[in-house]
Amino acid sequence: MSEHYEHDKQITANILKDIEEHKVHIAFVESDGYSPRFGYSIGLYKEFKHPELIIIGLDSESTGAIINNVKDEIERGNRFIEGVDYLDFLVELPVQFVEIKKEHYPDYLGYAGWYNDNSINFPTLQIVWPDREGKFPWELGFNENFKFKQPLLDRNTKFKFLEERNLGVYTTSEVLEGKPIKYVYHNEDGDWQFHSEQNPDLTKAKLVCLEEVVKKDLTLNEIYYLNYGESAERIDVGEKWKIFEK
Repeated sequence: MSEHYEHDKQITANILKDIEEHKVHIAFVESDGYSPRFGYSIGLYKEFKHPELIIIGLDSESTGAIINNVKDEIERGNRFIEGVDYLDFLVELPVQFVEIKKEHYPDYLGYAGWYNDNSINFPTLQIVWPDREGKFPWELGFNENFKFKQPLLDRNTKFKFLEERNLGVYTTSEVLEGKPIKYVYHNEDGDWQFHSEQNPDLTKAKLVCLEEVVKKDLTLNEIYYLNYGESAERIDVGEKWKIFEK
């Protein structure tokens, strides 16, 4: 507990120092092998009344350079809005900005929430990059290989999982008939299992679409990020999940 406290204290001190000196701090979270890497700004809202910024899927150097370049433009009085191609932030390719939904804030903007008065009462724009052909994720023909490397946070609040909605996952007939899901497994090979018991009766196993399971219990979105080999369990629906690492 003391180690975590000291680590957190050092991070918050660095945030305050960077904002005092540069008017922005950039937090970066590396990929764990499953969830994509991302970086976000802290300070733009209080310093300039401009939404904070987040970029998903790029390396730390590119993320830092883009956010700092946008901050410089904001400092000059420019503002960024949705639906417009902005040049000069990527080599030969534009970026666009989309406003992210509040439901995604706890997953991505932890220290920004802390800095903004321990709340989610501040706007945030996601800087969205295109594929090598210049197509954005919402455009026909976008390179599918990048789809889950850059989840779009202006949507999908009721389905946060980083896979296709029609992905086949394992459960049991008992869950489909209404028993609560209390045990979730994300196997090393990528398979998902959703069960009501720790040792389910596999003679009742069923293969269903991931979206079907999530629609039955939207609280499964709370553990969408489980890494390969990790599992989660809870006492009942609505209770806090306990995560078990691989």
